[in-house]
Amino acid sequence: MHRHLVKSALVAGATLAVLSACGTGSGERTSEARGTEAAVPAPPEKKPVKGLPGMPPVLDPEDVYAADRPNKLSPVVKDFPSRVYVPNTESDTVTVIDPKTYEVTGTIRVGRQPQHVVPSWDLKTLWVNNNRGHTLTPIDPRTGEAGKDVEVHDPYNLYFTPNGRYAVVMASLDRELVFRDPHTMKVKKTVPVSCYGVNHADFSLDGRYFIVSCEFSGELLKVDTERMEVVGQQRLPFQGAMPQDVKVSPDGKRFYIADMMAHGMWVLDGDRFTEPTLMPTGKGCHGLYVGRDSREMYVTNRGEGTISVFDFTQGRLTKKWKLPDGGSPDMGGVSADGKVLWLSGRYDAEVYAVDTRTGIQLARIPVGSGPHGLAVYPQPGRYSLGHTGVFR
Repeated sequence: MHRHLVKSALVAGATLAVLSACGTGSGERTSEARGTEAAVPAPPEKKPVKGLPGMPPVLDPEDVYAADRPNKLSPVVKDFPSRVYVPNTESDTVTVIDPKTYEVTGTIRVGRQPQHVVPSWDLKTLWVNNNRGHTLTPIDPRTGEAGKDVEVHDPYNLYFTPNGRYAVVMASLDRELVFRDPHTMKVKKTVPVSCYGVNHADFSLDGRYFIVSCEFSGELLKVDTERMEVVGQQRLPFQGAMPQDVKVSPDGKRFYIADMMAHGMWVLDGDRFTEPTLMPTGKGCHGLYVGRDSREMYVTNRGEGTISVFDFTQGRLTKKWKLPDGGSPDMGGVSADGKVLWLSGRYDAEVYAVDTRTGIQLARIPVGSGPHGLAVYPQPGRYSLGHTGVFR
């Protein structure tokens, strides 16, 4: 809204300057033009963000997703074929879909119980998290071919520190956060945790800490990125809470945590780490995906087959879309152009493509059994923080 007002003021100022040029004397024109320029308010200066050492600079202190604009692909990925990679937890495969034709183009055999397909920090590799197989399968997104498995114990989910220095494995059943080399996956530091089911995460605007959801004990952790230490822990104020996906707001002031048992999103002040408040969305609230304009976030309600739309500026839900014939929308991502939301149907062996402007279902594609953390790739952004594609 502020930018719109400034733009309007500039246009008005320019118009007055042109009208003053129609006066009789050059001195009069100069005086009036200077007076008009002085009346135009200067936009407030944005203070640079002091980010985590080694982290690429924050492009916009008011929008952590500024690098994720439609089709703004990194030179690293601009020639990669656009594909949707779907890990099927019960089939031990990854289904590959062409998003233009909605057709399955291939199936990749991977390890036991693949949970998420995760873009690497440098954008060059897709890592398949074979949770019960205790391996990561690398996929070359340029060719779609899988490489040799890398042994990693209990890799339920995978993230990368914003400076690219470490991979962070969410070892859910081991009750550990394991910091590893982002290329070789060799262990650098293991951080035991006292909560159960470390699951999803997201990083602060400056990258200096991240918030982790503990699915099975209904808790949240705050972790110092550079020190690789848990600095805060709290239990959610809801009996039987089961927190899932985590996303930071564009301005970095709040974190949103999906909760499939509380049927809504927790809104958390990450800096202060005070008790969060609950915003109901729908039954089985699970996945959170930010639109390409940083204005809206798509919230999947797995238990009722709906998608809620949250407006960041208004701080409220503005729409709810229901999948025809129901479904179990789970994890996914937004297309490079921002027009399509891709979601796995966890309990229905299918994938949904949904128009982000209208909420209309564009396609329903059969895949393997138990589809989970699908990745749309490539996507805009300079680097990846992991999960199914969290880019900065």
